[in-house]
Amino acid sequence: MSRIKSGVAAWLLGLLVSSPALAVECRDISFEGNDFTICEADAQTEEIRLFLNGPEGALYGHFSAIAAQLATQDARLSFAMNGGMYHDDRSPVGHYVEDRQEQMRVIPNAGPGNFGLLPNGIFCIREDRADVIETLDYVDTAPDCLHATQSGPMLVIDGELHPRFLPDSTSRYIRNGVGTDPDGRRVVFAISNDAVTFHEFGRLFREELDVANALFLDGNISRLYAPQLDRSDFGWRLGPIIGIVERN
Repeated sequence: MSRIKSGVAAWLLGLLVSSPALAVECRDISFEGNDFTICEADAQTEEIRLFLNGPEGALYGHFSAIAAQLATQDARLSFAMNGGMYHDDRSPVGHYVEDRQEQMRVIPNAGPGNFGLLPNGIFCIREDRADVIETLDYVDTAPDCLHATQSGPMLVIDGELHPRFLPDSTSRYIRNGVGTDPDGRRVVFAISNDAVTFHEFGRLFREELDVANALFLDGNISRLYAPQLDRSDFGWRLGPIIGIVERN
């Protein structure tokens, strides 16, 4: 091998070795005539967490505020998505835990709106796994979550679609959600780029993404931060936000 070729090979090898692995992999897909953006992460190796208020107590509200705060800690935000429903003051509607501190209790009963369309569920992030857990199961098992956010309805429950979803529904919105595998390692986030029904969104998680359990996070206000796709959706201030952190 010539010196030039050898030098190029060494440079490429060094680049591969020195480049950080992506914490999350995002891609655009089509499923049954609708377009979606999918982001997948490994809960055993990535720092998946929730954000609501900053160190001084002020609401983050926007992905950019979280990214700016992480930059002061020699870290960066590699993915983010709105992470559950909230009131007008941006406080969580349902159960919310951040850094093991409970800020809102579990809401186990039915109620108005999508959140109260039982069964709903809780996205629970632990030390080395993350799970979407139906709310009553969560209450029974009381998992030790580092972070947790409750939303609803469930999209997929043990491989089955939510029983209230209608194939011929006319309710269409941009929607986002999260799904997990039984081993708690694979975490799949999805946002629709077209207005879709709950039935269509649930089928995406069950048929295309092949997850056992999936949870609807919100609709209409749904937004995504995915730097690898040069995407940072902007809009009104958000409440809870799910993010993946890379530390240097």
